[in-house]
Parts: sequence; structure tokens; C-alpha cells
Amino acid sequence: MSDTPAADDTTADETTADDTTASGAALEMVGVGFTRDGRDLLDGIDWQLQHGTDWVVLGRNGSGKTTLIRIAALYEHPSRGSVRVLGQQLGRTDVRALRTRVSLVSSAMSDLMRPQLSATEIVMCGRHAALEPWWHTYTTEDRDRAIGLLSDQGVAHVADHPFGTLSSGERQRTLLARALMNRPGLVLLDEPTAGLDLRGREELVDRLDALAADPDSAPMALVTHHVEEIPSSFTHLLAVADGHVVAAGPIEQVLTAEVLSETFGIPLALDRHGRRWSARRA
Repeated sequence: MSDTPAADDTTADETTADDTTASGAALEMVGVGFTRDGRDLLDGIDWQLQHGTDWVVLGRNGSGKTTLIRIAALYEHPSRGSVRVLGQQLGRTDVRALRTRVSLVSSAMSDLMRPQLSATEIVMCGRHAALEPWWHTYTTEDRDRAIGLLSDQGVAHVADHPFGTLSSGERQRTLLARALMNRPGLVLLDEPTAGLDLRGREELVDRLDALAADPDSAPMALVTHHVEEIPSSFTHLLAVADGHVVAAGPIEQVLTAEVLSETFGIPLALDRHGRRWSARRA
């Protein structure tokens, strides 16, 4: 879903796509910092997103989560540090080409879509990370794949409906289907449940859970404020506060009341219900 204009599309020493870094990671950040207007939004971020893992990026508003995910999605360049995405070094590759292999899903993406386009057209355009179907030529196979992806996300019934008539939950699942249209090597989800009611949230979490459980799916990173939104099949957690990493690693080891309290800056109690989590003020 590579539709947002980049801050910098300059290229140098264009390389060939490779899917992984030398370490085997789909995404690798080393010493990443980001400074804007004299303020450090991120500093000293080390993060590897390996194939076969799905990460939750957890933190409060203003913690740097969205900036982090925009760097991973190639829409921002770090002020310092090194970033490799699908085997390519940021700053030494054509980010316009690489972005077609990195899908970004967010509630803000809905505003970029023309409301009159059908859900199928919205998904189909994801093949070329386009906003309009007339920008490229599509085949019957492309349309069939788009409808199949809508069906996988439980919204086949809206395939012919104008995007502007869909509910918030249907739009988000349509955008998730769109994100998978070009068979991406990395899927990034920036607060995709924002604005959804409880039913919409749970339906989207279920879809993300099913994707994470699929061994053939691309690695994912889900940005959220809420432990209640962590799909049970996600494997790892990156907790951030004030632009720094609080903790990173397997969810079962890293997600504790102490880490959660430090991340959000208040005493919190953490509860487990089956394979899902909840939190409240201690």
C-alpha cells in the first residue's frame, strides 16, 4: 500500500531485491535515530524483524511508534543509523521500487481512496500500489485474486460495493486485503483498529491472527496502544517510550506488568485471558 508521498525519493547504487538482510531479517534497524525541529523522536533503536515472526509495537501516544513504522515503510529517512528492508540498504536503493514490496495499512489510508471505487477495485489497485485503476492495466486473474482476498478477510459480500459506503470495519479489512494483493515481503500495520467499535476491532484482530498463523504469510509489525489488540498468534513485542526501546523479544518473556508500567508511565496490572491480554491501572 505504497501511496503516501515520500519525504525523499533520491537513489544511489541501486541494488537488486533480496527479501532478507545478511542476518536473515526482513527488516533490520541499527542505532536508528530521528530528529525533527531539534527534538529526538527516536534514538538508539535496534530492531530485527525476522521471517517467521510477527511483532507488536506497543507504546503511548507520542512515543515514536508511527515514526518508527514510517521509516520501516520507507516514507521517512532516519537522521542517523542504518536501515535495511528486504535485503536493501535505505539510502542505497530506489525506494519507489522497494515500496511496492512493503505494504502499509492504517486508518488514514481510507482517506486516500476515492469513495466511488468498488472494494474490488481498491484491492486490485494494490498490485501496483496505485490509487486509481486506470493508471495500469489489470487482468481477469487480478480481479479474481482481489475478490479472493476480500473473501479471505470475510468481506466478499462488499466486493461490488462503493468503498465510501462500507463500514469502518469493512474498510479496514478491505485495506488489509489490498495490502496482500502484491504478495509483499513485509506488512506494517499502523493502528489499524483506530475508530473501530468493539465488533470491528475483534473481527480485524481475528483476521490478523489468522494471517500470523499462516506459515506462508509475510512477517508483520502491528502498532497499537492496547494490549487487548494483540492477536494471539503474534510472537514478539517491541515496547517503546520517549523514542527509546523499553524491551524487545518474545511476547511470553517480554510482556510483563513492569514493562507495561514503564512503557506507559503509570503503574499497570496485566491480566491473561486464554491467549489474549488485558491491562488496567494497578
